[in-house]
Amino acid sequence: MDVFTGEHLVRAFGPATAVRDVTCVVPADARIAVTGVSGSGKSTLLHLIAGIDEPTSGSTAWPRLDGHPGLHPGRIGIVLQRPALVPALDVGENVALPLLLANHPAGTARHVAAEALDLLGLADLTARLPHELSGGQAQRVAVARAIASGPDLIVADEPTAAVDSAGAAHLVDVLLAAVDRIGAALVLATHDTAVAERLASRWHMTDGALRTVPEPAC
Repeated sequence: MDVFTGEHLVRAFGPATAVRDVTCVVPADARIAVTGVSGSGKSTLLHLIAGIDEPTSGSTAWPRLDGHPGLHPGRIGIVLQRPALVPALDVGENVALPLLLANHPAGTARHVAAEALDLLGLADLTARLPHELSGGQAQRVAVARAIASGPDLIVADEPTAAVDSAGAAHLVDVLLAAVDRIGAALVLATHDTAVAERLASRWHMTDGALRTVPEPAC
């Protein structure tokens, strides 16, 4: 069952249109790279797929979730360009936070967070605060936070933009291994060709319009 379907999606911000008549499907086993220059609409499309924004027109559906992601906390994991960790919380608390917000018992949230950190090789960082982490470590913690709830879909918006090429390659290794392990679909926006080539499918955005590579529009 598909994780997401969108038909004739349009997202306008005043006179500017970020997404133009996009129709697309994210299968349950998707590994999709979304490419395009800055301002092409990549982030806006990912926000629509993740359910954190609503289209101006068109329809969205999440068949595997049986409803909007807002009704099912934790079913979609989000990784942003910047890790956005809470400065006052240590690594373990940051990873457990979404589980606590979804009303999981504190003990369960801590246990699941520890498992996610261990999966990403970060168990030794559990007690550190965000300011004690390198950029690459912080982004891997953000990945751990995204996968902790065992989501059906991970949406990653330029997750390698703030790290060097070696760090980007390692982060993609970690992310692909994680989604394989938990059985999640992955949609990742990137301007990095080397990153895009690691994923099985590629979508390209130009002026808000979406096309698959090398097939016609999705």
